[in-house]
Amino acid sequence: MSLTWNTRWISLAAGAVVVLLWLLSVYWSFAPSTFDVRAEAEQRAAQHQEQVVTGYTLTNTLITVTETLLEKPGGYLSNDVMPPSVMMDNMPAWEFGALEMVRDLALAMRKDFSRSQSQSIENPHLVKAQPNLNINHRSWIIPSAESAYGDALEQLMRYQRDLADRADGDAQFYTRADNLRDWLKQVEKRLGSLSQKLSASVGQERLNTDLAGDAEARQSTPTPSQRIDKTSWWKLDDNFYEAKGASWALIHFLKAVEVDFAQVLEKKNARVSLQQIIRELEATQQTVWSPMILNGSGFGMLANHSLVMANYISRANAALIELTELLNQG
Repeated sequence: MSLTWNTRWISLAAGAVVVLLWLLSVYWSFAPSTFDVRAEAEQRAAQHQEQVVTGYTLTNTLITVTETLLEKPGGYLSNDVMPPSVMMDNMPAWEFGALEMVRDLALAMRKDFSRSQSQSIENPHLVKAQPNLNINHRSWIIPSAESAYGDALEQLMRYQRDLADRADGDAQFYTRADNLRDWLKQVEKRLGSLSQKLSASVGQERLNTDLAGDAEARQSTPTPSQRIDKTSWWKLDDNFYEAKGASWALIHFLKAVEVDFAQVLEKKNARVSLQQIIRELEATQQTVWSPMILNGSGFGMLANHSLVMANYISRANAALIELTELLNQG
């Protein structure tokens, strides 16, 4: 009898632990809300008695997005090796999407925004920050991803502090149309890749257009004239949440660009174009009411969440291409 009761209590305790871990994983799976980039910059400036100078808002937004990755409920989950996070994949995919956008902006700040020309010296803080953000996002020991990203945050904060110090002329942020265009071209490629992965959820034949437009172009090894692209069923939700995380981060970066590059955008009459891109990306943050990412065929009876996400991202990317062309004009 005693053995029976012990077994029952052990079963109940094990069941309670499983339910608790499941509830915890559900809570940790909620994506962070968007924030006001201008208000965040002004709040940080007030806390540190700094001035909001050119580039301060975009730098602060990069810092805040990175902090959110590390400090949201559950912390940074991609490299966890313990339950329940080790069994989660949606939030780690979301983190990776946002992280890729953080990496792209950090690189642009290091090689473009903080430099006046190609022969100028790189900012020492950004030189240290950018490589730390490129540590494998699943690394959990020596060094852990959190540790490396935390070090990058420290360097970004030092750069921001120097940026706001009018007595320190070494730290600069240049809001030029060519600087902005170069970063946006990288964002184009990132969004294009996300859109293609999402569209492959239903599988389709694609003609090989790798060398289209240049009769003299060559590639290393031959590839078929057409191929079938289809995402594995196991990767559907990963691709969806990666795109959702990337869009979340990019929304904030573009809103910060609207603040810091206001004069450039006004001169090119491009502010409304940027706002339209932001609006398209904001549609990607709508709540998914389904308990799972559905993958119905194009015009089938079931919804296809990946195609809906691809639609918003493709439209944003098309508007982004038009914006970069607009910035290229005199």
